[in-house]
Parts: sequence; C-alpha cells; structure tokens
Amino acid sequence: MELVEQQWQEIVEKITGPELWFDVGEIILKIILIIVVASIAVRVGTKLVDRVFRKRDRGPFKITERRENTLKKLVQNTLSYVVYFTAFMMVLDTVHIPIGALLAGAGVAGLAIGFGTQNLVKDVVTGFFIIFEDQFSVGDFIRTASVEGTVEEIGLRTTKILSWTGEVNIIPNGNITQVTNYSMHNSIAVVDINIPYEVDVAQVEPIINDLLQEMPNQYTELVAAPEILGVQMLDASHIVLRVTAEVHPMEHWRMARILRKDIKAKLDQEGIDIPLPRMVMYTRDKANAETDGKGV
Repeated sequence: MELVEQQWQEIVEKITGPELWFDVGEIILKIILIIVVASIAVRVGTKLVDRVFRKRDRGPFKITERRENTLKKLVQNTLSYVVYFTAFMMVLDTVHIPIGALLAGAGVAGLAIGFGTQNLVKDVVTGFFIIFEDQFSVGDFIRTASVEGTVEEIGLRTTKILSWTGEVNIIPNGNITQVTNYSMHNSIAVVDINIPYEVDVAQVEPIINDLLQEMPNQYTELVAAPEILGVQMLDASHIVLRVTAEVHPMEHWRMARILRKDIKAKLDQEGIDIPLPRMVMYTRDKANAETDGKGV
C-alpha cells in the first residue's frame, strides 16, 4: 500500500512540477516554429518559381506559355508536398516518435499494400507522360473521358477540367486514355446558309463572298478570309450553302455566330429572305375531282 501511495505521489509531483510543463511548452513552440517556417518556405518557393518562369525568355531554355503554366503549377505543388512532408517528419521527431522505425515500417507496409495501389501507380505514371509529352497544358480546351472543358490544373495523380457551365471535373490520370485537344492548332468555323430555290445561287454567292472578303479587317480572330465551299445539300424547301473560316484556337464558336449574324444582315439588305418550311395540302374532294376529270 505504501509503495502504491509513493508511486502515486511521484506521478502527481511530476505532473504538477515545472519541468514537465517546460518540456511541453518547448515542444509546442518547436512545432509552431516548424509550421511557420514551412509556410514561409512554401510562399517564398512559390514566388521564386513564378519569378523563374517569368524570366523564361531570357534564359537558355525556351518553353511555350502553355507548357510554362503546366510546369509552374506542377513544380509549386511538388514543392508544397515536399516541404510539408519534411515538416511532418520534423514534428514527429520533436514529439520523440522514432522516425527511422516509422519509415522502416512504412516501407514494409508499402510492399504489403503495393498490390492494392496499382491504380495510384497508374495515375502517377500516366500523369508523368502527359506532362513529358505535352499532350495538353493548363488553359487548353480538351475532351477526354466523356468530359469537355478547359484544363485548370495537371497533377501527377489527377487533372482538373472546368466545363463551360462551371463544373470542375477531377479525373484520375489513369482514366485519360484518349484526348482531343482543341487548343494546339487553328480552329475551323463551319456555317450552313439556307437559300430559297427561287433565288439563283450564282446571284447569292458573289454577295456573300464580298462580305466575307471584308471580314478580316473587322475581326482579328480570323486567320484568313472565310470561303464559300459551294452547295452542301439540296433540301426539300431550300439549298444549303456552306461557309468555312479558319480562326485562332477556340474562336470557331464565336466566329460562327458572327458569320450567321452578318450574312443574315447582308441577305436582308439585298432583299433575299431565309426560306421557311413549306407544306402542301390537298383535300380529298379536290383530289377526287381531279381524278374524275382525268378519267373523262
């Protein structure tokens, strides 16, 4: 009984003594200092990365703006991961947790769970090749994995794509097996114009062509003057003329709308109406009368 009371008294004295609280306070201060230093290191490193890529034109290595945005974001994310992981290890060491044994155990555990992380490895490897081969970059408009939108971020594991309606799609890189990139080359705007059969096509084409030749002076998105390809289709109530225009990447939707508006205004100015659907109706009595008249 006396031994138990003695041990209890020692525990109480240790808890209430100043030495324990000095040690706890010292540990807390070290942890706070590590977190603050890590945060400052990430901010300073991020600014240094921005400065390095901002001066890319002066250096010996030339990279495009698309690739710059991708690599800059990747380097900044990697820097954050490394700094915070190092800070986490330092915190564990501060609270007297053996890091060596922890890393050794993590290595053994990594071998055990390696077979269950095949998708993770696949995502990282695919992400590396996406960046290395420059399949697409931040700011590109792409379609992949049934998702279409602007690339916001490319990581080693996932890619973030912003749809034009505002949704952010986070796709594992391993699911990106086929990519359609709309931003690497010039786009083509395609516009079909309906012309009534009553109007001579040879009369309409010069009118539209004169308008198209003037458009490059008005719209900087155009690489060259739009062209009339000719009659695309003969419909039931109208003729379809096709116009194409080569524009800068991702400007084809906007320019197609402009082409429709300007061509419609030009045709209205020349007194050429856009055809309306037609429907011919026969009454049964009239049809029978015509049949009887033919038989007489």
